[in-house]
Amino acid sequence: MKCLIVDDEVLARERLVRLLGDCDGLRVCGEAANGEQGLQQVERLQPDLVLLDVRMPGMDGLEMARHLLTLDCAPAVIFTTAYGDHALDAFDTQAVDYLLKPVHPQRLRLALEKARRLSPARLQQLQAANGERRTHLCARVRGNLELMSVDQVVYLQADNKYVTACSGERSILLEESLKMLEQEFASSFIRIHRNALVAPRCIVGLEKDREGRHRVILEGVDVRLEVSRRLLPTLRKRIRDGAA
Repeated sequence: MKCLIVDDEVLARERLVRLLGDCDGLRVCGEAANGEQGLQQVERLQPDLVLLDVRMPGMDGLEMARHLLTLDCAPAVIFTTAYGDHALDAFDTQAVDYLLKPVHPQRLRLALEKARRLSPARLQQLQAANGERRTHLCARVRGNLELMSVDQVVYLQADNKYVTACSGERSILLEESLKMLEQEFASSFIRIHRNALVAPRCIVGLEKDREGRHRVILEGVDVRLEVSRRLLPTLRKRIRDGAA
């Protein structure tokens, strides 16, 4: 079984490599220092198991695990952490195990026997409990994962069962509801229509067409998104507050 180790601490990775070397049927196929690098390694190496640190700079372990669950053949995940906080109790109620650093050899063997993946809903609950949100959005493109930083997104627009996330330079299709995205990223986006959220930092202004409909002008994109009459006063106030 191939194993990928994802941890921002070099010494922690080295220790896990040594411990896994004593476990029959396991081979360390690669290492990564954060969640984003870990996803790239998963695509390249196709591991069966990921030993995943929880707290890392940039994309953390919880977020990486959520992105892994979009894969058809996602690897099993065992979380490792130096923090025995309240989230660990939640982990222990699931089929996924967690290890406290420094990892004990026997504890690792037990964890390997019951390694499972968290459900997407449970991961969202755990992130919410820790006051965390994702740093990236994730889409599947021809079987691979494509990431877009939330800070780069100009707007999110729903169309049927998909949501388009546009950064100006490129767009990706998300298999998530606009409502769930609005709840998770309430501090980063404002709703302007039942089918659209925009980043306030990218709002340049408003324009009115010949039919009397208002559209928002966004920095970095040519598209003009329609603003509903119900949400127009809120948007105008947000623009005034931002200009003040």
